[in-house]
Amino acid sequence: MNSNGYNVYKNNSVNYAPKEQLLLMLAEGAVKFCKIARQAIVDNDIKKSHDALTRTQDIFTELMVSLDTTAGEWAVQLFRVYEFIKQRLFDANMSKNIEIVDEILPLIEDINETWKEAYKRSKV
Repeated sequence: MNSNGYNVYKNNSVNYAPKEQLLLMLAEGAVKFCKIARQAIVDNDIKKSHDALTRTQDIFTELMVSLDTTAGEWAVQLFRVYEFIKQRLFDANMSKNIEIVDEILPLIEDINETWKEAYKRSKV
């Protein structure tokens, strides 16, 4: 019964969250799943690394879809960064290459920090 209540709470927090908060939640999820994938590659857990890398790719697909590229050049550039990360995630997933994950994880963490800052500023 408690897990059902938690699921309802979790769904409501996503369904009723403002856009800025949803973007932050996505960025935080990307960091989390990329780190899980990295550890799974270290542990040679192919399925877990695949699942985590795929989830991270899905998050970047969602971030790409949420961008209004008519809003200016910054949005187009951000779309390209997301596209690059998504391609590198695919490459990492195909090769299970930890060096690729180590290359893009700092980028994903920077994006998360950017969305954190944007969220703070939206609350002012």
